[in-house]
Amino acid sequence: MNLEQFNPEMLFAIVSGKLSAAINRQLYRSFRKSGVDITPEQWTVLYYLWSKDGVTQQELCNVTFKDKPSMTRLIDNLEKQSLVVRSPGVSDRRINIIHLTETGKNLENEAKPIVQDIMKKALDGLDEKDVEVGFVLLTRVFNNLKTALDD
Repeated sequence: MNLEQFNPEMLFAIVSGKLSAAINRQLYRSFRKSGVDITPEQWTVLYYLWSKDGVTQQELCNVTFKDKPSMTRLIDNLEKQSLVVRSPGVSDRRINIIHLTETGKNLENEAKPIVQDIMKKALDGLDEKDVEVGFVLLTRVFNNLKTALDD
């Protein structure tokens, strides 16, 4: 099957970010409804820190695909909410290391089930193979674009 045979509106919806926007909208609403005071963007930073605490701002930029000014604002807001703290790097004080606070660590138990519920709804009707194939394809598309940006 070639690309001309795809529904162009659906293809545009996926590649233009409408899918991501819909998921983010649902995350935002569900967080608010549950009393979890974070945004979807903050979730992406916290999610990474829950798996690997004590990383540089640059590493967070790389894994979330955000620019430095956006990441600085995100971390500023997470600090205001007492979810993370910055500390200077040991070998280079110009580098900020981001650590979760106890409040930030404890938030994982509240936030993860909300996200899992949303993803379960989003993937309704898909079997494990569908999800696996979709993940592989979207990862490949993302990596193609990331490589093109690096050129």
